[in-house]
Amino acid sequence: MKLAFSTLGVPGLPVPDVLALATAHGYHGVELRAHPEEPVHPGLGAAQRADVAAEFKAAGVEVLCVAGYARLAAPGGDGPVVDETRQLLELAHDLGAPFIRVFPGADPSRPPAESDAIAARRLGTVAEDAAALGVRILLETHDSHRTGAAAIRVLGLVGHGHVGALWDVMHTWLGGEQPSDSYAALAPHLGYVQVKDIASAEDTTPLPLGAGVLPLTECVDVLCRRGWDGWLCWEYEKRWYEAAAPLAGLLAGGREHVLRLLDEAA
Repeated sequence: MKLAFSTLGVPGLPVPDVLALATAHGYHGVELRAHPEEPVHPGLGAAQRADVAAEFKAAGVEVLCVAGYARLAAPGGDGPVVDETRQLLELAHDLGAPFIRVFPGADPSRPPAESDAIAARRLGTVAEDAAALGVRILLETHDSHRTGAAAIRVLGLVGHGHVGALWDVMHTWLGGEQPSDSYAALAPHLGYVQVKDIASAEDTTPLPLGAGVLPLTECVDVLCRRGWDGWLCWEYEKRWYEAAAPLAGLLAGGREHVLRLLDEAA
């Protein structure tokens, strides 16, 4: 498996510094948080996008994903959500990223089946755009659809090869789903897996991998037993927890922990 980390852990850090961290600590890729407060976002012009792509290529580091904030089941018309998703797809294409990340974002007051249909319709609308650009749209297990069982209610309605799933192991655990069940649900659609660790369900402050309660051993074990050989991305949510330890000092230990889990699973 390949290992990446998310720039959510190093908010606002310039691209050369992100790449320096990746190369110094043996990470194969980076998940880019695509928000206007970050160096890389859909507002970049063509020349800036080309520069970023060239920097990654020169460093030998892959852009794993453009992690956007489009909410596929959000209230309102389809237009804004579809347009936002298309902008993420274009940015990912220009950077050479294979994936974009989107959220479910359903209104909790709306019947789940109605939200599922809205999200599926919007995903279906942009699926051919994704195929033309060579980028997959990954619906993250998050917010209103935090389990694999919930995510596949949407993905099953779409049924398109360029629409898949991003497994965030924290959210499936918070949703009460066992890793084996999450994998079974998501496997036909799985793009990659976000790993992380936290103190408890009540305290989701990010911790070094292996220092918290999330079932990382079980997650890696089920992936290995089923022969899955994709990406593991450490999403350390420093952006939302200013008091959390800096990610830079944890990257080496995080990589060692994941490699140890992979060795044990093998």
